[in-house]
Amino acid sequence: MPRILSIDYGQKRTGIAVTDEMQIIASGLTTIPSATAIAFLKDYFTKEKVEAVLIGEPKQMNGQPSESASMIKGFVTHFTNHFPEMKVIRVDERFTSKMAFQSMIDTKLSKKHRQNKALIDEISATIMLQDYLSSKRF
Repeated sequence: MPRILSIDYGQKRTGIAVTDEMQIIASGLTTIPSATAIAFLKDYFTKEKVEAVLIGEPKQMNGQPSESASMIKGFVTHFTNHFPEMKVIRVDERFTSKMAFQSMIDTKLSKKHRQNKALIDEISATIMLQDYLSSKRF
């Protein structure tokens, strides 16, 4: 079974998570510079079968698009131009960064590790993906 990949795209960094081949568990894959996202994904897609890509959709508390929504929409357009056959699923990414930070506290990571914004982005992508997997089951 192909994997599902999740992207938490940001202005500087992009967190990436992926499912196992059975699409049961989401795991953080890496965090990369956003400028290298397409090149990274081209390489990854040649090595692994991926059936769909989740891309976070930033929203404000009232459900309206956030400030970064237009930047991410530009990335989605760029992505679909490079990978026209890939299924893209937009998912609400509200609170994922806060949840990622809280999970770092809960797992007793040191303050130095909690300040690692790249790790927060990777965990955020993982949370989005695991939430999506959970919603598919119910």
